Amino acid sequence: MTDTTKPDVVKDASMLKQKEMIAGNYDKLTGAKELGLKIASTFVPGNLNELLMCFGIVNNLPEINALNNAMRKQSGAMIADAEKMGHSEDVCTYVKADIGMMSRGNIAPNGKPMPDPDVLLLSYTGCYTFLKWFELLREQYKCPTVMLHVPYQGDGKAEITPNMRNYVIKQLKEEVIPTLEKVSGVKFDIDKLRGFLKNSAKAEDDLVWVLESAKNKPSPIDAYFGGVYYIGPIFTAFRGTTDAVEYYRLLKGEIEERIKLGLGPVTPEGEVFEEKYRLVVEGPPNWTNFREFWKMFYEDGAVVVASSYSKVGGVYDYDGFRHDPDHPLESLADYCLGCYTNRNLPDRTQMLVDYIEEYQADGLLINSIKSCNSFSAGQLLMLREVEARTGKPGAFIETDLVDPRYFSPANIKNRLESYFQMIEQKRQGGAKAA
Repeated sequence: MTDTTKPDVVKDASMLKQKEMIAGNYDKLTGAKELGLKIASTFVPGNLNELLMCFGIVNNLPEINALNNAMRKQSGAMIADAEKMGHSEDVCTYVKADIGMMSRGNIAPNGKPMPDPDVLLLSYTGCYTFLKWFELLREQYKCPTVMLHVPYQGDGKAEITPNMRNYVIKQLKEEVIPTLEKVSGVKFDIDKLRGFLKNSAKAEDDLVWVLESAKNKPSPIDAYFGGVYYIGPIFTAFRGTTDAVEYYRLLKGEIEERIKLGLGPVTPEGEVFEEKYRLVVEGPPNWTNFREFWKMFYEDGAVVVASSYSKVGGVYDYDGFRHDPDHPLESLADYCLGCYTNRNLPDRTQMLVDYIEEYQADGLLINSIKSCNSFSAGQLLMLREVEARTGKPGAFIETDLVDPRYFSPANIKNRLESYFQMIEQKRQGGAKAA
């Protein structure tokens, strides 16, 4: 008998494309030695994927491995293993999941062991944990490590000064590129980099169009839960590839069709048929109970129309940044300098205020992550400031990245329902005042 109640059984072409891309990258990673390829471990914010591709180096991202293990319900045991080794309960759970994954044979999602990296590339963009994380990995792998130090945008309105840009470019020329040449045995070709950056800019244009489609009513996308899938290719191992260009072309076409038909976002259980609440969300999602978390929103008609997490690997919509093939090294520097985690709290706060106004949201929800200081520091102050500037109500919930011990369904559900009631009361109060 055919189940007609599940409209999501047929996957869109973009979903199938992304699945094929991710599987192919893991096959490359786990088969790197046989294929004669070198591997770099690096992080999502500020990652230099286009530069790595110039040397034929495959990109492995520890955070992505950790969240994949969380979504497959495997991260809890890995974290427990890391804590038995002496890592504190308060350490970033991405780190502990990664350390635990190594202790269990470093098995990739395709079931094959992940080879040791040939180089650790730390593009430091505001998260202090990255420094210690790579220190631990360096002890484990005994491979070359190169750090790109990116100045923090700490003063007032975020601004990239010529001095900051030149400081990053100098490191690219004198430290990063020579190290990658030595590891790979490939001479750097700036024209090859220009070609990859041209692809990046094309994909970034389409990604921004998709994210800004949430300004429609109803929004055809969820920019937080659905958004994590949309940002996947461009924030990880695919920015600069023709695969990424094709993925975002397909995705844009699908969203255009949804707008034309007046449809809401697609969820794991089908479409959101009635958009009751439009939210802006600050902070990463919880990965261990991702679908259960998402369901708490869409079953009450809550759609996230903008989120800070969908900018963690690059802010393309807010100030219009695109990778520029005509200024390749300057472009890489500006990308790293502009990442969300490298921006000061006043600038992040203003970004959230602007999103609420531009996307006509009902308020701000913060998901505070227990083990992530990079996001969680200052969030309560940000919440109060956003409420004061917009007049819209805010709410605060707490979970964790990949530790299942810190996801309390009943508590989160109660807080969300109270928040939705608060929005309703605010609307009624506004209507009476009018």
